[in-house]
Amino acid sequence: MNKIDLPTPYFIVYEDRLRANLSLISDVARRSGAKIIMAFKANALWRTFPIIREYVRDCTASSVNELLLGAEELGGDIHSYTPAYNDSNIDTFIEHSSHITFNSLGQLGRYGRRAAQGGVSVGLRVNPRCSVIETDLYNPALPGSRFGVGAEDLADGLPEYVEGLHFHALCESDSHDLEKVIEAFEHAFGHLLPSLKWVNMGGGHLMTRKGYDTDHLVAVLRAFRERHPGLEVILEPGSAFTWQTGDLVSSVVDVVDDRGITTAILDVSFACHMPDTLEMPYLPAVAESVAEGCGDGVAYRLGGNSCLSGDFKGDYFFERRPQCGDIITLRDMNHYTTVKTTMFNGVHHPDMVLCRADGTCEYLRRFGYEDYKNRMS
Repeated sequence: MNKIDLPTPYFIVYEDRLRANLSLISDVARRSGAKIIMAFKANALWRTFPIIREYVRDCTASSVNELLLGAEELGGDIHSYTPAYNDSNIDTFIEHSSHITFNSLGQLGRYGRRAAQGGVSVGLRVNPRCSVIETDLYNPALPGSRFGVGAEDLADGLPEYVEGLHFHALCESDSHDLEKVIEAFEHAFGHLLPSLKWVNMGGGHLMTRKGYDTDHLVAVLRAFRERHPGLEVILEPGSAFTWQTGDLVSSVVDVVDDRGITTAILDVSFACHMPDTLEMPYLPAVAESVAEGCGDGVAYRLGGNSCLSGDFKGDYFFERRPQCGDIITLRDMNHYTTVKTTMFNGVHHPDMVLCRADGTCEYLRRFGYEDYKNRMS
């Protein structure tokens, strides 16, 4: 099956792009000596995992569903972290996890020894309170953060069964941001490191982004390991694995004009299928658009096919006025996209497609009424 034969809408993942990212990540792990694992919170499209398994088998899980998916579909070590475990799920986490990180001293005191006795390596999330993220929605270092323990609460040290510390302070960040966070982490918690086995530096390491200085990242990680010999360093990037590996392909289904604004309505929804574009917010790239000042010079909106008034993005510019049936390709819609889609309004969910390295395409999943109905029951 060829891409041109596919009816819209559909998410499409490109095998060659995915392999390029995985090769880069594997190279960074090899050169730095760090262990790099996959975070499901950014992408859990498990039918692509046979490709990922060739490079990475270990993962991080933040829920029982992610935990079981990792156990079934990747089969490696599972590093679990969630803001709060409870009596109904802690034993499942202990059964399937190689590492469990607790978010608070209360959680650690409630379940930590139990996890250690179950053969799991126990960690504690700490907060270096180093803010390098501009968007508050994604910043765990802001005052009042519910994530991690401050240095002032660890004046008496750690329980003897704690083997690691975990911090997460990045979001699509570069290695220089990581360097700043590591400095703050060592200043606040460095005295605890000699007794530990591992440090998990969380996610947000966007090492597959164009222009990212991977040599500097390797140098930063190697320098940390040299300062703390014997400590295993773990990274769990999310976006980096599937950055720029897939698109959302849609069609124009109507064009409406109102008070000088023209909107091309699509057969997809920003609210339902690309929620980060509204939450962050950001303007997604569109393959068919042109630079401002080019084309017909008219600014167009792209409207989603839901009843939410704010379900649109713009401005975009095109060679000519959009027409019904025109293809609109929304770029880079794999990471933090397919995991966050909803069926709000019952809007048709895009199919999932894998484009193999030879250009042939195959459906990974098609959606219909029963998917919507079963979610609601």
